[in-house]
Amino acid sequence: MKIAIIQFPGSNCESESIRAVHEAGMEPVEFLWNQNPNELKNFDGFFIVGGFSYEDRSRSGIIASLDPIMKYIKAENEKGKPILGICNGAQVLVETGIVPGLKEYAVGMALAVNKRIQNEHVLGTGFYNTWVNIQLSAPSNSCAFSQSLEPGEFIHVPIAHGEGRFTMPVELLEELKRNNQTVFRYCDDAGQISEEFPVNPNGAMYNLAAVCNSTGNAMAMMPHPERTSVGQPIFTSMRGYIAEKKEMNIQPISCSPTPIKIENYQPTNNSTEWLVKLIITDNEAVTVRNALKHIGVDVDIKKYSHWEIIPEKNTTINFDEIKKSGELFNSNKEFIANDKDNFSNTLRKDSTINILVRYRDDFVGKSKLDTLNNRFDIKNIKEIKKGIIWQIAIKSDNINDVKQQILDSKILFNQYSQIGYFYQLSS
Repeated sequence: MKIAIIQFPGSNCESESIRAVHEAGMEPVEFLWNQNPNELKNFDGFFIVGGFSYEDRSRSGIIASLDPIMKYIKAENEKGKPILGICNGAQVLVETGIVPGLKEYAVGMALAVNKRIQNEHVLGTGFYNTWVNIQLSAPSNSCAFSQSLEPGEFIHVPIAHGEGRFTMPVELLEELKRNNQTVFRYCDDAGQISEEFPVNPNGAMYNLAAVCNSTGNAMAMMPHPERTSVGQPIFTSMRGYIAEKKEMNIQPISCSPTPIKIENYQPTNNSTEWLVKLIITDNEAVTVRNALKHIGVDVDIKKYSHWEIIPEKNTTINFDEIKKSGELFNSNKEFIANDKDNFSNTLRKDSTINILVRYRDDFVGKSKLDTLNNRFDIKNIKEIKKGIIWQIAIKSDNINDVKQQILDSKILFNQYSQIGYFYQLSS
């Protein structure tokens, strides 16, 4: 049984992944993103490993999900071959739509920034590294990767991620539960489910640690079973699934994706906007441009950090002190572009669109506000909002068509964890 260990630039979990597959009695074969994808048909299964593909540019997993190799992975998925994505691999499967498996691979969920919640308070966000319990919460035979465990059985495995919080519309979650696609859930040492941190380490809906597609051959899992011998049942299950040689007909689930809504941005009254740009080349913008070019969209892209600083009513903010703090931008490598009309002059070109993207949970803005208030004693700030502006210069005359292609690609934002706006710089 040959298993392709799929790696993208930035993947870093191949060694433990190879070991886990080998110890389960299968033959792991390293397979790079730029190898001949036609060779994938010669493999019995696939393992998209963890790490930071393309440095998590734009967001975790999205650039890899648009890589040409994923078209071939989708073709193998439709043959019912097992596909396991762990951590960053899970993010790739979610961004491709292979999981949870909506019609035409529509994206139906997101893996959002971690949120550690206890007694309704957010204790922390972002990257978290610890050991957790994950419990099989579906019938053993509902998924290719759970056949060696009994329902209710749980294993102790590590996690190490910054964006692992499963989030989706409630109606999709209910369908996943009915379909037995909510494969693994976080639990405590007694096997009890609690939404509170630390049992739920990232704030995931329904304590989800892993979700599969409707036929159970593809699974997106955030914890790392490949890093411990305790996680071997995941891989022995994969081997048993391949041995059965089931004939499968991949059927999409019935839930429809939420239509993308993108409105014109309206800043808060009396707020101040800073558009911060790198002095040097922005590699993230280059990567997004190249990924769009791979799917036939030829554009030029610039990226700006967007800060909206909102004062308390009838007060004045000392903006020079904010600049000196270095919290919102680093003057050694960045500058405020709208101070020099660098942004507004470009904005007036008819062939340019600007999309502002913000996370629905703006933890960065909240954190910066707290730091400026408490560490630097800068007062009169009511709120700080953080976003990214993607400035896209369209080379084609078919501006509306290209704009729709960009939105359809989901490369700029995932609507289940982020919000997108059409943006114009306020006067």
